[in-house]
Amino acid sequence: MATPLHPAQFGPGADSQVLSPLPPLSLITGGARSGKSAYGEALIKAHPAAGSLPLYLATAEAMDKEMAERIRRHRSRRGAGWETIEEPLDIAGVLKAHAHRAILLDCLTLWLSNLLAAGHDPAQDSDRLVEVLGAVTGPVVIITNEVGQGIVPENELARRFRDEAGLLNQSIAAIAAHVVLMAAGLPMTLKYPAAAATVRTVGVRRA
Repeated sequence: MATPLHPAQFGPGADSQVLSPLPPLSLITGGARSGKSAYGEALIKAHPAAGSLPLYLATAEAMDKEMAERIRRHRSRRGAGWETIEEPLDIAGVLKAHAHRAILLDCLTLWLSNLLAAGHDPAQDSDRLVEVLGAVTGPVVIITNEVGQGIVPENELARRFRDEAGLLNQSIAAIAAHVVLMAAGLPMTLKYPAAAATVRTVGVRRA
């Protein structure tokens, strides 16, 4: 497996300008196996917070052998220099309790899946998350997935998941100063802190 690059090694463009310091909130999105987690980890490692280890907030649950193996690989890759909290539902509570720490949240779409499986209202939980993220000093780097670029799912639950994921990503991107789209292991900046104040965002419509 290829060794993940430091953010400054990804080539020319905004992402080669390693942010110093990181803004309070960054969002890293992309498809499966696009390098999202590795890039998010590299961002946090490049900006260690004084006085504490970075916090890895994991939303995945080892429900089967395949997922357990995925979790094992992630732990092995990031090494011992992290504190890990596994929380499938109340990520807003964890973020609020650690608002001044460097945090990598991995990932939003698994969290959404957990909410739906538990019978929660994603809109209510998402609103609470956005409220908490507005108060963190972080830096917080959030990993999410782009799931709406394929065919329309054939069943109702899958369609609802796709729609809720798109709305959730819009909500977080609207408040994040730094948004990156990963493709084939390479970052493409969608929103950059220096220009964040001038980036026009459209309100999320739940229709």
